[in-house]
Amino acid sequence: MTTTMTDAAPSNSPKPELRAWLDAWKASLQDLLSQVSGQPHIFEAAFEPIAAGDSDLRYTITAAGAVQGEMALRLSPLSALRLTCKFLGEPEPAPAEAGSPETLTDENREALEELLRQIAGLAATTVGANVGGPVQLALARADAPWAWTSDAVATLRTRDESGTEIAVEVRVSPALAAALTARVAAAAADSSAPPSRVPDAAAGPASSAPQPVAAASPPESRSAATLSGATGPLDESGVHYGRLLDVGLGVKLRFGTRRMLLRDVLGLSAGLVVELDNQLNSAVDLLLDGRVIARGDVVVMDGKYGLRVTEVVDTSAPGAPL
Repeated sequence: MTTTMTDAAPSNSPKPELRAWLDAWKASLQDLLSQVSGQPHIFEAAFEPIAAGDSDLRYTITAAGAVQGEMALRLSPLSALRLTCKFLGEPEPAPAEAGSPETLTDENREALEELLRQIAGLAATTVGANVGGPVQLALARADAPWAWTSDAVATLRTRDESGTEIAVEVRVSPALAAALTARVAAAAADSSAPPSRVPDAAAGPASSAPQPVAAASPPESRSAATLSGATGPLDESGVHYGRLLDVGLGVKLRFGTRRMLLRDVLGLSAGLVVELDNQLNSAVDLLLDGRVIARGDVVVMDGKYGLRVTEVVDTSAPGAPL
């Protein structure tokens, strides 16, 4: 989905590179909510902060990779509760029942943080393409206001079915703004640099000195795959395996494990909860033939579970996990 921010305060409009960053967050927020709820959600953006409250929820997003720095998210308990209801598919509370910190349970807060992590994952993909390199975004709670002065502020707003406003404030730190500006400037300089000149074969050799003639490789030094005309990638032994790339393999997600006594296994019944060893926000394993090949975060895409890979496991390394 391609979106453009609506600038409600032109005098506060940020630089293009910061606007693109904020626009990526706006698109990721409305796309994810639309996917999990099955209904379109359109957010409008104003380049101004929301009214501050003592019970506001604050989160810090730390960027690493192609750009480094911090950004901040702030929202009221009312907006937080309504976002989590949409994320969990629960009925939205009446306005009189929401709006105080007491209405947010631990489950609500955990769901909100998972929602924000998934939005950050989508935004990281978009901003990585904008800055020309991979970007990692990590979420953490912020118990106090941020010490830095924001270089850009945007408030993303929408209304639910009852007409109640949902607002999320996004702030960009000076460090992140400087990194974005430098990265975009470097990319522009690279694109405007003249290409290196390739000698024109028709102009003849650069000097009259005789040019050495490359000796042909002896037949015995060529691989059997090359002599047979095979194409595709090579492994370390020089053998082509391109013909294997279209072979389908089954992979599995492992949310956690637990050892159980046989008597407990035989006593399983419908409705019984089996607790796993993984924490709620722990990375899950991606397995191929019983061996861990990657880890990541669970996401929801078009109503189906998915995995956003955060780590690729080197299975050739000694002691690689099974």
